[in-house]
Amino acid sequence: MATKQQVRVKLNGRERQADVEPRMLLVHFIREVLQLTGTHIGCDTSHCGACTVLLNGKTVKSCTMFAVQADGGEILTVEGLSKDGQLHPLQEGFKEEHGLQCGFCTPGMLMSSYALLQNNPRPSEGDIRWGISGNLCRCTGYQNIVRAVQFAAAKMAHGGTK
Repeated sequence: MATKQQVRVKLNGRERQADVEPRMLLVHFIREVLQLTGTHIGCDTSHCGACTVLLNGKTVKSCTMFAVQADGGEILTVEGLSKDGQLHPLQEGFKEEHGLQCGFCTPGMLMSSYALLQNNPRPSEGDIRWGISGNLCRCTGYQNIVRAVQFAAAKMAHGGTK
């Protein structure tokens, strides 16, 4: 049996730690150990992007990364987007612009879009499509997702939440 290793992270602004097996994937650490189930497990090969989270400000596919690799890092998941019960403008945008149907890809789409808007607060349609290109949606055809990100960018430009 493998020796467990302690993993310490700041998850959505809160210090967390647990002993895990070295082979535990980050997505399982988040979902099963830390009990945040918003990050979805889709393909286990990094193709779908449903498991996308931010680690130290950069998007990562948590199904292809070990939890021990995140030790000492700062993780933001979809649960960390809303503040004080208020939806993030991206979450509002997905609601208002019908950017989701089944919702399975939504957490990854939100996190990739969040990272995009952190680096490019006024993205073009092409920028948005490139920014979410690592995430697959089998329902919406992407047009409403693009509109949702545009909605969020406009709201954030006019004093909405970062």
